[in-house]
Amino acid sequence: MDLKFGQRSVSRRHAVHAIGTGVAMGLAGCLGNSAESVPDPVDLSGQKTDYQGGMVIGGHGGPNGQVFYADAEPEPRQGPAEDAENTAHLAWFHTLAHGLFPYHFNMVDDGAEATAIYVTDYSRVNWEIPEGTERKKMPAPTAPDTFADATGLTYAVKTDVMGGMGPDLLPFSDSDEAETFAEDYGGRTLGYDEIDRQLVEGIQMTGMG
Repeated sequence: MDLKFGQRSVSRRHAVHAIGTGVAMGLAGCLGNSAESVPDPVDLSGQKTDYQGGMVIGGHGGPNGQVFYADAEPEPRQGPAEDAENTAHLAWFHTLAHGLFPYHFNMVDDGAEATAIYVTDYSRVNWEIPEGTERKKMPAPTAPDTFADATGLTYAVKTDVMGGMGPDLLPFSDSDEAETFAEDYGGRTLGYDEIDRQLVEGIQMTGMG
């Protein structure tokens, strides 16, 4: 059965996914790499654990993320991460505000350069928020085709819908969907370039209240 976001059907999301074939080209431009050097997102199923917090990917709800680095081989900072073939330069996460972005900011401070940053794209995902739940939470898909170039998405922030560790950044490739989501669940929208340490730390503190 097709689920809907407002009046937008799943078949429309498939169209969004189809035109997403230019993701690698867009990412190459934003990160300063040739299209040939941009790796594809990987499958994050199989009990892989978050590089920042050690939590299992996909089991806690909310957006997931993955970052490929040009030369650096990232190491887990809390808890083990399972090895995967051909991913020596890749780190993966079960949250964005509590995982991917804090980790990535630190990696950049240490001199690392990202070749690709992918996050869950809820414009590609068949999702719904169950009614009557005390804490509204987005799903946490792990398939490669549910990820999109993080630098080209619109993020709903400070909504009352949770990620894997509380409030999070909720990404959409369709900016209209992001705006509608923010209207329906509170909060506002912003672009990738507006995400910085101060914003992320503010989201983390909100979750501690």
